[in-house]
Amino acid sequence: MKHIIKPIKLLVLLLCTGFLINCSDYLDVVPDGVATLDNAFSNRTNAEKFLFSCYNMLPNQNDPYTYPGNMGADEMWYHNNHSARSGARIARNDQNAADPFHNYWDGRRDGRNLWIGIRDCNIFLENIERVPDLQAWERVRWESEVKFIKAYLHYFLLKLYGPIPIVDVNLPVNADPEQVRVFRDPVDSVINYVVNLLDESMINLPDRIEETSTEMGRITKPIAASVKAEALVWVASPLLNGNPDYANFKDKRGVQLVSNQHDNTKWERALVAIKEAINICHENGNALYRYRRGFEEMSDKTFLKYTLRGAVSERPMQNPEIIWAHPAFQNTNQFQNYCTPRFSTFSSWGGISEIGATLKVAEQYYTNNGVPIDEDPSWNYSKRYEMRRDTGSFHQYYISKGEITANVNFYRESRFYAHLAFDRSIYEMLAQKESESIVIKSRSGDPNGIVFSESYIPTGYFIKKLVSFRSGSSTTSATPWRFSIPNIRLADLYLLRAEAENEVKDVPDNDVYQWVDSIRLRAGLEGVVDSWSKYSNIPGKPTTKEGMREIIKRERLIELAFEGKRSFDLRRWKDALKYLNEPIQGWDIQGVKPEEYYQVNTIFNARNFTTKDYLQPLWTNTIIKNSNLVQNPGW
Repeated sequence: MKHIIKPIKLLVLLLCTGFLINCSDYLDVVPDGVATLDNAFSNRTNAEKFLFSCYNMLPNQNDPYTYPGNMGADEMWYHNNHSARSGARIARNDQNAADPFHNYWDGRRDGRNLWIGIRDCNIFLENIERVPDLQAWERVRWESEVKFIKAYLHYFLLKLYGPIPIVDVNLPVNADPEQVRVFRDPVDSVINYVVNLLDESMINLPDRIEETSTEMGRITKPIAASVKAEALVWVASPLLNGNPDYANFKDKRGVQLVSNQHDNTKWERALVAIKEAINICHENGNALYRYRRGFEEMSDKTFLKYTLRGAVSERPMQNPEIIWAHPAFQNTNQFQNYCTPRFSTFSSWGGISEIGATLKVAEQYYTNNGVPIDEDPSWNYSKRYEMRRDTGSFHQYYISKGEITANVNFYRESRFYAHLAFDRSIYEMLAQKESESIVIKSRSGDPNGIVFSESYIPTGYFIKKLVSFRSGSSTTSATPWRFSIPNIRLADLYLLRAEAENEVKDVPDNDVYQWVDSIRLRAGLEGVVDSWSKYSNIPGKPTTKEGMREIIKRERLIELAFEGKRSFDLRRWKDALKYLNEPIQGWDIQGVKPEEYYQVNTIFNARNFTTKDYLQPLWTNTIIKNSNLVQNPGW
C-alpha cells in the first residue's frame, strides 16, 4: 500500500538511510525557494523542473573524480598531486568503512546520495497527476522516464553495494522509528524489482528522440532495454551468482542476501533481454559507427583511427552507435583536458596532461594479427621493452618515420594507435593535414614531456580515445569538442551478447563468434577463429567455452577501455584479485635520452585488493543509525 505524503512540505523520510532527511533538504524548483508540493506540481513548467531534478541524480560518467568506474582501478592513473581524490585513494588501497570514498549511499567523499534521487522519483510519481496543464501523452512519458531513473538508481547502488533496501514508496513524516529501520533486500529481489520497473517504463517511452535540440539525453526505449540487459548480466555473473565468498552473507533475521547456489538460468534470462535490446536498437537505427570522410584526404589507416575514436567521442546525432550518453557535457571537457598533451600547434588550447594510461593496459591490446602479444610467435614478447627505430611502411601513420620508441609500440592493432598516444607517435586532429601530423614528443624536456609538478602524465601513455579529433578545429586555435562518454553503446551490447551466448552453451559456435567478430572487423581484424588458428600459439582457444570466455573478456577490456567499464567488469567477473594487485607501471618520464626514458618504472606497488573490496563498504555511522543494516563482508 502506498504511504500518503501530506502536500505541505517535501520533508519525507528516506527509509533506507535509517535517519531523517534534514529539514533544509528541499527541491529548488520554485523561484521563491519555498518548496511545496502545491508549487512543484502547480503547472507544467514547475513539474518539468522537478523531472529534471530527478534526471540530475543520475551518476555522471563524464566526471573523472566522482564516477566510481573511472579512476579506482588499474586503467588510468593520476600523478601524485591528485592522489587525494576518491578514485585515486581507492586505487591506492585507502577505502574504508569509517568514512568511505565514493559514498553513493550517504552522499560523501565524491559520492552522491542516490536515496535522495529515489525519494524524489517517488514524490514525482505520486504527484504528477496533479499537474493541470500537462497533456496525457506527456504525463505517461514523464512517468516512464522517472520509473527508469528510479530503476537505474537502484541498479547502480546494487553494483556498488550488492543487496540494498528496495524503496518503492516514501514513508510519511509521522512514520515510527521501526518503519525507518529497514533491512537490505536480497540481490534476486532487487534485480526483479529493477527489471519490473524497466519493463513498465518501456511501455510509454519513445523509440527515439525527435527533438534533438531540446531533448537529447532523455530516456528512450532502447536505453531502458539496454540497461535491463546489462543489469541481468550483472546478477548472472560470478560475483553475485553462487559466490562462495558470500555463503554466510545474511541479515540479522537470517535472510540470505546473495544466493550461494550458481544458477545458469540467470544467464539464459540475461540472453533473452540482450536479444530484445539489440533488436530494439537495430529497429531504431543503432549501428556500429564509421567515420564519414569529408573533403579531407587521409589514408585508410588514419580513417580507421578516426572511426575507432569517433565511436566514443562523436555526438549521438552523428553517431548511431551511442545508445545512451549522459546529457551533461561539462565534465568531459575537464576529462579531455586531463588526457590531452600540451599542443604547441594550437595557440588557444592545449591539455594539461594529468591522467595517463598504464603500461599494462597498453600491453592488453592485440598485435596487428589480432591475438595477445604473448600468444603471437611472430611478435617478440620477451624483448617488448627494448627499443627500435621505425624503418618500415606499416607504421607510416602510427609512428614518426625514423624515430626510436619501444618494441611494445610496434606492430599493434589499430585500436592501440587510435586509443593511445606515446612518445614519437602520430596524434591525428582534423585541423592537420596528414602530411603535417602532430608528433608526440614526451621525453623530459620535449614539448609534450614533464614540465612542472602539476602537468604531466605519470605513465608515458596519453589517452587519445577520450579526446575528440574535432577539438582541433583549425591550425591556429582549438577548444575541447563537447561530447559525453557513452554509458552504453552498441559494441557494449554485442559483447554482452557474445558473453551470454557463450555461458549458456557447452561449446561456442557462430552465435558466440559473430558478435565478437563484428567488433573485430570494424577494428580491421580477422575473426577470432581465423586469427587464433593462423597466428596464435594456442590455436584451439576459441573452440572451448573457457578459452572463448577469456577472449570475450579481453575484447571488452580493449574495445571499452577508458569508458568506465573495466572496474565494474573486473568485479562482476571476480577477476579483480588478479588484475588489481599488479603494480602500476609506465616509462621513466624523467628520462631525456631514449635509453633513459624507455625503462619500466613502477609508479605504485603497494596494491592490496582483497575479497572484501568487491563490494563498497557501508559507512559505519549509517549502520549505527540503522541497526538492521548489516555491513558488507570483510568490512
